[in-house]
Amino acid sequence: MQNTNVLKVGDQAPDFTLKNQAGKEISLKDFLNKQNILLIFYPGDATPGCTAQLCAIRNDFKKFQDQNIAVFGINHADEDSHQKFIAKNQFPFDLLIDANKEVSKTYQAIKSFFGKPIIARTVVLINKKGEIIFLKKGTPSDAEILSALK
Repeated sequence: MQNTNVLKVGDQAPDFTLKNQAGKEISLKDFLNKQNILLIFYPGDATPGCTAQLCAIRNDFKKFQDQNIAVFGINHADEDSHQKFIAKNQFPFDLLIDANKEVSKTYQAIKSFFGKPIIARTVVLINKKGEIIFLKKGTPSDAEILSALK
C-alpha cells in the first residue's frame, strides 16, 4: 500500500530515531523547541554528487550554526562507511543510518532505480516547532535553504 499523504511545507515533520556514525541514537523530538533541523537525504557515501552536496554544507556550516540549525546527512550506509566519509571530508555534522530506508520512505526521499528503491536526494528543513519549512528534491543551494528561515 502506497503512502498517499504527501509531505509538504507547513506539515508537522514525522518523528524518527536513527543511530549516527558512532552508534548514538538521534531523535527529532530531542531538538524540538531547541534547534532547527536540516535533513539531507542522499543516495551514497563517497559518491561524486553526494560528496559535492555535503561538502557545500560543510563549507557553509558556520551559516547554518548561526541560524541554530542542526545538520544531519541520512542514508542507508553503515557506521564504518559513514565514519570513513566523515573523516575523508571533515564533516562537522553527523551522518545517520537509515538501514531499512524507513525514515527515507516516511519523508518521501525514495525513488525507484531499475526497480529497486534508492534514496533520492532530498533536503528538508524543520523549524523548532517541528514544522517542515523547506522541502525540495535535488540539490538546492545553501542560500536557498537558509532563506526558508527568513
